[in-house]
Amino acid sequence: MRDFLHESLSHDPIHGYIPFTSGNDVSEQDFLDHPWLQRLRQIHQLQTAWWVFPTAEHTRFQHVLGAMHLASRATAALYDSLRDVCPDVPSRGYVESLLRLAALLHDVGHGPFGHFFDEHFLKDYNLNHETLGREIIRRDFADMIRRVRGNPNSRLEEGETLDPEQIGYLITRPQPSADDAAPRWLKFLRSLFSGLYTVDNMDFVLRDAYMSGYSAKAFDLDRLLHYSLFTERGLTIHERGLSALVRFISVRAELFRAIYFHRTVRAIDLHLQELFLDSKKHLFPGNPLDRLDDYLHLTEWSLLMQVAQWPRSDHPELRELGRRWEQFLSRRLRWKMACEQTIFFSPGEPEQSSVFSSAKSFESAVRDALPQELKDLPLRVDTARHVHRPGAHAPAGGQNFLLDPASGKIRSLDDRELFRRIAISYRICRIYALDHSHHAALAAVMERLTGGSADDTTNM
Repeated sequence: MRDFLHESLSHDPIHGYIPFTSGNDVSEQDFLDHPWLQRLRQIHQLQTAWWVFPTAEHTRFQHVLGAMHLASRATAALYDSLRDVCPDVPSRGYVESLLRLAALLHDVGHGPFGHFFDEHFLKDYNLNHETLGREIIRRDFADMIRRVRGNPNSRLEEGETLDPEQIGYLITRPQPSADDAAPRWLKFLRSLFSGLYTVDNMDFVLRDAYMSGYSAKAFDLDRLLHYSLFTERGLTIHERGLSALVRFISVRAELFRAIYFHRTVRAIDLHLQELFLDSKKHLFPGNPLDRLDDYLHLTEWSLLMQVAQWPRSDHPELRELGRRWEQFLSRRLRWKMACEQTIFFSPGEPEQSSVFSSAKSFESAVRDALPQELKDLPLRVDTARHVHRPGAHAPAGGQNFLLDPASGKIRSLDDRELFRRIAISYRICRIYALDHSHHAALAAVMERLTGGSADDTTNM
């Protein structure tokens, strides 16, 4: 009989009712109410895109709750096949609880503005939100995790104890050169966090598409999970589910193009980069690993309240930075997009050797192609990159294969023309200037570099 006394429900616009344990043993509600999780209510899911898409005000907290729910759905679809190929796998209660907590905690290391903070702050200390999150789990959640006895659908068996290190393993991306001694079943489960379709990206694609107004039902989640299973190779999609996977990959790519990489979103990011470079020494006093108690209180709310006080500071540098933050927060953006071109890279095409492989090489090529009188024109370039699917050198570990029902063989997804037609990656290459005076000249340079007609947005 279901234990209704120790279960609560959260209603979600994407998944409907999401059950979670409460009030008995160490419950999932104890994790949800923990300060590290509550902190995620103050960090937007769409790091800066919410300034462009007014309804996309959802936060990391809502996302991790949805990812936790999808962890249970993935367990229901996949556990039996995982046990068939990995007889040493722990009980369903263990696996489901492990996946649910990994999904709930996978974003716990995020700072203000999400991945932007990874690139422009955490990277200074050889960290990212995953490696920082793993350390937060070790220090502040390990004891709680070991005391968990179940979830709304299943229980751990007698003698089983969840291992916090396994949760840290699941939420960090595999490295090609890493010596991985994890059990095979755990390596396979990692593909639900670092593969083509994961409990993380399946939730954020549905959630971001809905909250931004892009789509009420972005892809067929039910079909994708129904035709998924674990085989000897790893996470595998049956041929009948391949079209659902291709649709998911395509919609995810479209969200990057239409929302995450929107021209104004990227202009905001360019402006924020400049501000952040000059401000970050005043925003946080060093390596977060040495100051986790302080990092706990660093959110978008705290950061924006802090910089809002700077215009009235007695410190001249802070006062000037405060003036610049006022301009940014009132959306008086410094950079205006002049033109753009999207470059697609198919298998075998040398992306890394092209002039579009980095902002530095792209800007150098742009300046070389400008007329002499414009060589020193103030401009910024952006080469936003999205990977549709892993290339040949993606980390191994049981990630994403195809079951061919005609032969019964497990194949590479690249064996199917439907999948091969998806580009490996694309870059949206843009040139930004301070005003519209030289957009025609910049568009001509873009056209020369790309061999196509650049989109000039002077009147947009």
